[in-house]
Amino acid sequence: MTSLYSKIPKNIQKALTEIGKAADGLNMPAYIVGGIVRDLALNRIDNIKDVDIVCIGSGIDLAHAAAKQLPNSPKVSYFKNFGTAQFVTSGVDYEFVGARKESYQRNSRKPIVEDGTLQDDQNRRDFTINALAICINENQLGELIDPFNGIADLDKQLIQTPLDPDVTYSDDPLRMMRAVRFATQLDFEISADSLESISKNKDRIEIVSQERITIELNKIISSPIPSIGLKILFDTGLLKIIFPELYRLKGVEEREGIFHKDNFYHTLKVLDNLSKNTDDLFLRWSAILHDIAKPKTKRFEKDHGWTFHGHEVVGARWVPKIFRKLKLPLDDRMKYVQKLVALHHRPISLTKENITDSAIRRLLFDAGDDIDDLMKLCRADITSKNQQKVQRFLENYDLVVQKLVDVEENDKIRNWQPPVTGDLIMKTFGIKPSKEVGIIKNAIREAILDGEIPNDFDAAYNFMIIKAEELNLVPVV
Repeated sequence: MTSLYSKIPKNIQKALTEIGKAADGLNMPAYIVGGIVRDLALNRIDNIKDVDIVCIGSGIDLAHAAAKQLPNSPKVSYFKNFGTAQFVTSGVDYEFVGARKESYQRNSRKPIVEDGTLQDDQNRRDFTINALAICINENQLGELIDPFNGIADLDKQLIQTPLDPDVTYSDDPLRMMRAVRFATQLDFEISADSLESISKNKDRIEIVSQERITIELNKIISSPIPSIGLKILFDTGLLKIIFPELYRLKGVEEREGIFHKDNFYHTLKVLDNLSKNTDDLFLRWSAILHDIAKPKTKRFEKDHGWTFHGHEVVGARWVPKIFRKLKLPLDDRMKYVQKLVALHHRPISLTKENITDSAIRRLLFDAGDDIDDLMKLCRADITSKNQQKVQRFLENYDLVVQKLVDVEENDKIRNWQPPVTGDLIMKTFGIKPSKEVGIIKNAIREAILDGEIPNDFDAAYNFMIIKAEELNLVPVV
């Protein structure tokens, strides 16, 4: 028995013992394969939730036979057309499939599948580190089958394909994204021939559905240091195809001896900074998109040098379009990213002037419950190499945060709604929904945010009467 098998958590070992017995009863060789074996070799055993099992025969038959032998006989879900089956026991998902060999047609990543040997099955795997198998039959229990030296590649921290990378990536172009994803998640290198092949075959990614591409992109963005993968995507040319808006941030322009910073590498730095403090995928997306409109808004002004006026407004307007194209959710998560992109310049502008309560109230009102995330994004946006400058900005942000706390405690503006409603205005003056109702509501809101009147009902009601008089409205007696 290999030392890898002995690392398997006891609850999974118990289930594998019963599955192995079922396989022996069917005279069927069976193996755990892929991710679980890789993770055992990497000592990543704390949170194993999925176990893939390949057998030489029918995976559906093995799943049913194994389920009968396990406590509580878990329910088997199976898919006859694909020859796969699955059940869950003790919180772990076991998936079964018969060994397969695959062939591909040029215009599709859907393979033609035939029954095959274990060797055929390992040949079709994407990377050597995922082509590992451990036998679970009693007579060979724990034996490691490693035909492509995947263990050695794990030791070398190397991502490479079992077969010719041109064949592997052309057959299933999603594997190019997976190579980048594994390199990012594990902080591994991609072999030189694989990188060259990805660059050569990059256009093949166009046959992959956007949903599958975005799943891999999100896994890259969710990694500990996302910039690793985004740089590889840029260098191989994949980024230009799958996310041209981010690609276009790259580059520095000079005019009259004045340069602007490279907004691509700045964005990656902001993303990495933010990722140290949050696992929230959509907060990370706000970092990716916060300067996305800078190429569109870039101007050179004689007295000011390079400017990007309004890039946050244009960028916020682009967020729905980008989310739609990438098949990201068009719900409150998209609106959250849009809000952070729109507001990301506001806090820094507050550090450059005497901070008024009015400006703080407006920021609290506009950001609502997302104010803390906005401040995380703003702190991450400090990417200067001048440490004194960084420290000065951070201290200024500390002042803004303290002012936010003070004003919120006093005025309770976060998620605030004006104390006088549109219904009350209509009832008081006997009018129907109209422009006048909106004018009065907006005037009350602005007066409270500007500190002209306190945030309470009586003050707002009296102010409503005054504004209504200006519009020739009188209360109904």
